[in-house]
This record gives sequence, C-alpha cells and structure tokens, in this order.
Amino acid sequence: MKKTLTTAFLAMAGFCAFSQTAVPSSDAQIKSAVLAAPSDKRADATVYGYNQKGEFVLLRKGSNDMICLADDPNQKGFSTSCYHQDLEPFMARGRELRKAGKTSQEIFDTREQEVKSNKLKMPKQASTLFVYGAPEENFNQTTGEVKDGYLRYVVYIPFATAESTGLPLKPDAPAMPWIMHPGTHGAHIMINPPKDKAAQ
Repeated sequence: MKKTLTTAFLAMAGFCAFSQTAVPSSDAQIKSAVLAAPSDKRADATVYGYNQKGEFVLLRKGSNDMICLADDPNQKGFSTSCYHQDLEPFMARGRELRKAGKTSQEIFDTREQEVKSNKLKMPKQASTLFVYGAPEENFNQTTGEVKDGYLRYVVYIPFATAESTGLPLKPDAPAMPWIMHPGTHGAHIMINPPKDKAAQ
C-alpha cells in the first residue's frame, strides 16, 4: 500500500511539473525546430511540437520531405531535430514505445525485432537526421531564437557494417564520420563537427 501511494505521488508530481512548464507558442516552436533542417528545407518542413496541455501535436503541415520536432519543454536543455520523411515510421514507433515507459534498450530491441519481421519499415536508401541543441538558457521561448546552437548529423544506413562501408567504429579526428550500431536496423553514420570554443 505504501509503495502504491508513493508511486501515485510521484506520478502526480510529474504531472504537476509538466503543467507548470511553460510551453512556447506554436510560432516560437516552429521557428526554433526548423533550425535543425538545411536552410532550403525550413520553410516547407512539417513540424510537430506541443500544445499548452503538453500534448504532442502537429503544429504545421509541410510540403517537402522534411519532418521537424520542436524542443520538449519538459526535458532539460534545448534540443530539436529534423529528419527525412521516410524515417517517420521508425521515429514514431520510438515515440510510442517511450511514451509506454520503455527504456532505450527495450526500444532498440523492439524495433530491431519488428524491422527484421517486416512489421516496421526502414528506408531502403540512406536517410538523414539532423540534431540541433543548445544550453536551455540560450533558447528564447518568446521569440524562438537560439544562440550558439550546435548541429550534428546522423545518416541511417540499416544493417550496414564497418566492413561494408569502410567507416571506423569510432572517430579518430574531429568531424570524422563513424558507424554506430553496425549490422543492426539502427546502423547509422555519426558526424559530430568540432564545437566552437566560444559556444562551449
């Protein structure tokens, strides 16, 4: 009984924390979310974000191949991402499993099994994810402007290996591409440009 009450209290505390978190306007979320995308794809990208209840919703329907996710106001720091539309089934399944309380490893294992059984489709071609982050204080929630952000790149190449691509398993130099999760559905090329020392 005591454990049940404790769990209920923690759940309520989590709800209160979210309800007290300021959610930027849709315009501010869209403006900051598309910063992760290449400049020529920002204006027509589809953008998902959060309403004032903290629910994950469609903020803008786009017309190109780019999907962007606004910063989660209930998570520390500032982070947005944009990816090719063919990655949406993979990304949406991850969000669904995360919402169900699955751990990162459980999400990986579930998607691995589902891809191998053809229940979950991965792109047949290389598909890119762009991730843009910054310290929380560098994000202006009113205007949607972000100062000193950092952009990194992920190119998904399902089931590729170090041997099939010639990529190393870790970078030996700044910005060197390397492969992560080789041989799995989540195999991807990582590219982390050097950070501007002034922005660190």
